[in-house]
Amino acid sequence: MSVNVDVGPIDYLALEFPGARLTGEGMAELIKLVDAGVIRVLDMRGLVRDADGTVTAVAITDLDGDGTLDLAIFEGVESDLLDEEDLAAAADLVQPGNAVAVLVYENTWAGPFVSAMRRAGAEVVASVRLPADAVIARLEALEAAAEAAE
Repeated sequence: MSVNVDVGPIDYLALEFPGARLTGEGMAELIKLVDAGVIRVLDMRGLVRDADGTVTAVAITDLDGDGTLDLAIFEGVESDLLDEEDLAAAADLVQPGNAVAVLVYENTWAGPFVSAMRRAGAEVVASVRLPADAVIARLEALEAAAEAAE
């Protein structure tokens, strides 16, 4: 079966929030990325790991827990790409008393490019995400080496 749609690489991001404080800061940037068509949010979930280790799902759209949707734009953003096992694994990444937000998104900017390459006979054989911290550390090391050589 061949699918003739432009689909970019799908990534996930898990973010730990100490003290389970989800303030919504950064959501404006996420909305900008969606509005610009750079990404498409496929799934967004929040989990809180209580001090006793109990995990509770929370609606990321109600950040302050007052029952009012603070981010109604993301209400119902659940693709079922994340299953219970995925959510349990995400919860295991954070310390008791903290929260984790899991975001699954499509890099829509890459969809047309990947489709064009497939039409040209190419196939994506690898897609790797380099951790930003590792890249920053390497760039800083290169900069320090260059300064030391001067």
